[in-house]
Amino acid sequence: MPVSNKTTRVAVLADSDTRWKWGALTASRLAGAAPGASEAGEASEAGEAEEFSLDGYLLRGRATPTPRQLQEVGVRADSLREVTAIEFLSELRDRAGEYDILVLALVGGGVQAVLHGLARVWEGARQRPVVVTGYVGVVYEKLADGLLLRHGADVVLANSRQDAERFRAVYEGVGADATSVVEAALPFLGGEPYAPRDPYTVVFAAQPSVPEKRADRVYLLERLIRHARRHPDREVLLKLRSKPGEHTTHIEELPYQKLVKGMDTPANFRLVYGHMGEVLDRTDLLVTVSSTAALEALHRRVPTAVLTDFGIREAHGNHHFIGSGCLASWDQLDEGHTPKPDPEWVARQGVAADGTYATAFDEARERVTELTGRARAEGLPPLAPYYTRTTAPGYLPGILARHHLGPDGAPLPGAPAADRDPGPVRQAVRSAARGAYRHGVQRVAPVIRRMGEL
Repeated sequence: MPVSNKTTRVAVLADSDTRWKWGALTASRLAGAAPGASEAGEASEAGEAEEFSLDGYLLRGRATPTPRQLQEVGVRADSLREVTAIEFLSELRDRAGEYDILVLALVGGGVQAVLHGLARVWEGARQRPVVVTGYVGVVYEKLADGLLLRHGADVVLANSRQDAERFRAVYEGVGADATSVVEAALPFLGGEPYAPRDPYTVVFAAQPSVPEKRADRVYLLERLIRHARRHPDREVLLKLRSKPGEHTTHIEELPYQKLVKGMDTPANFRLVYGHMGEVLDRTDLLVTVSSTAALEALHRRVPTAVLTDFGIREAHGNHHFIGSGCLASWDQLDEGHTPKPDPEWVARQGVAADGTYATAFDEARERVTELTGRARAEGLPPLAPYYTRTTAPGYLPGILARHHLGPDGAPLPGAPAADRDPGPVRQAVRSAARGAYRHGVQRVAPVIRRMGEL
């Protein structure tokens, strides 16, 4: 069903490169864009929406994406600018009736803060957009915490059947409305089905914080290099998420680029960047600890290995793949083992390797269609998050204060004023401060940590 027979206006607020990618592609699918569409305004062959516009807002913080990261994501917006939470709320107060859909692609605490802020600035408004949120990948930790922080959005997307069942169980279990949960899928799956390549290429998908310890990350590098030496006829690629000085959703204190310096590496081992889909185009075996890239690979039927070398542990997220058939160690991979995924497990994870991905967003699109129609005809009810000053008086104020909001969603005294056009001096100060923070995370913090362990 089409969201509208006119231009559908969508806004996305994101706090990192990966969440911008999820939010923007989710917005395009909800607006009826073609599966795999990566540009605003690209409509599907079925004509589900004639046109849509996308305004992007990047929440200012430690993980605000750089221009290079945004270019790598490959999603074009009609407008894109950096804002604070208060600036964003001021913008949406004045433009509540302009947008059809608002996607909050944020960490849980950010979603909760913005929901409370929007509830305040939209109080009494006749029209407002449909508010959508969800997760950028596998939900393997803090299930209840993250879900309840997202409660209050009109639509909470689940990336799989399994997630939809778990999400509803959490909401119902605390007495919260669970009708907002809608099953969909990850919006960035796609690409051609796997076909063997020449040369055979092994790709390790790195993660910023898994594993975290220096010794474990060095171990992974050594095993990659050993695999390359053992199989000189193979290409062995280390796929990196960001360059030193950049941040993604999680802080990366020990970039592989720095750890590999000084190591003796063979000619068939390389570090690569770029769009994950393009890297998968030449991949014969995807190896990871627990990256969402595993789901992208399984969608395309690319052989996929989830490492057990550090154990199968909640802290590493690879416990999510129990029953998948993908768990394996480097020793097994060195000997030529190729994991075979379990079809039933894959089907429950929203991977849609069976060809059903084309309809994966139908239910979500229909729900948004219904809500946007209601919004135009009679207006939507006020946003009502589960967490309030009554249900969580010792937790909610701290969540809101991180974004300079009080318990009622209003700006705290002394909060930074909306600054729509910062001058060159302020921009330079922000850039320098962000650089100093990243330097501290990637250089100073590891040194202090090592000294503390002496």
